[in-house]
Amino acid sequence: MTEGTDRAALGDAGEAHARRWLEARGYRFVAAKWRCPAGELDLVMQEGEELVIVEVKLRRGEANGRAEDAIDLSKARRLLTTGERFVAAHPAWHDAVWRVDLVAITLGPNGVVERVSHAVNAVVA
Repeated sequence: MTEGTDRAALGDAGEAHARRWLEARGYRFVAAKWRCPAGELDLVMQEGEELVIVEVKLRRGEANGRAEDAIDLSKARRLLTTGERFVAAHPAWHDAVWRVDLVAITLGPNGVVERVSHAVNAVVA
């Protein structure tokens, strides 16, 4: 397995874990890996009547920085633009209130999830 496919598999596992974690807290699944020219949304969930765009960040330990700190200004802009495009492409969500959350997952040395944090409304315009 190449580094790229290893990274993709790790990202997929992180997104699956985040989805299960959110569903256990009452969120409903809407979409995953939604793409458009502006970017990709890891997860789209629903909490009550609110649409939630979820950026998932997974890190092996914290040697290369905390997962919670992984959204820079450029990524934040892409998330907001891609969220706007998702809403525009799905008529059922045109009037919905939506937000962007961050689910940060940190793996311990043995590869097991050590910590999950959830930042609600992590990216704002």
